[in-house]
Amino acid sequence: MESPDVRQVTDSRVLAAMAHPLRRRLMDVLKVHGPSTVGMLAEHTDQAPANVSHHLKVLAAGELVAEAPELARDRRERWWRLVTRGVRWSNTDFDADPAARAVADAATSLNLDRHVALARAWHGADEAAQAAWDDGPFSTDRWLHLTPDELAELSREMIDLLARWADREVPDDGRDRHPVFVFAHGVPARP
Repeated sequence: MESPDVRQVTDSRVLAAMAHPLRRRLMDVLKVHGPSTVGMLAEHTDQAPANVSHHLKVLAAGELVAEAPELARDRRERWWRLVTRGVRWSNTDFDADPAARAVADAATSLNLDRHVALARAWHGADEAAQAAWDDGPFSTDRWLHLTPDELAELSREMIDLLARWADREVPDDGRDRHPVFVFAHGVPARP
């Protein structure tokens, strides 16, 4: 079952707004750290505040982020938040328009590039950083024999499992917790 806090994107203009590496990163920072000011986002992404501000305006035009004026301490301070916790799209929703399909394909490619870059960055981290996590980080793959309906069922189960962990109340036990990126792909393929 799909979460009500996940937006199904069917407008190629929204995908075009997302199809930029910095905008994708800004959305990730907002997802991990919550509502933030331009200055906070600039610090998290090592970008100039003016650049961050520009990209936030593009995301806002796509209704992917919105201002959170209730968090401001004065009229000069501008806070931003995600509109929904996640987005999803099906490239087939854009098949009727070749230009829209190209945008969807580009957004999918950028998304996959982001996933792989995060995994590669971890594997390139120094030994001390990796040792601190012991055997926690993982990679797994399986070849399965599935029908389209079975793959859809597996997809729902995986999404539900990750949502359960993401939405759980984080224990107040004094233990240091860090953002952890988890991704999985299940696609028909030939070995």
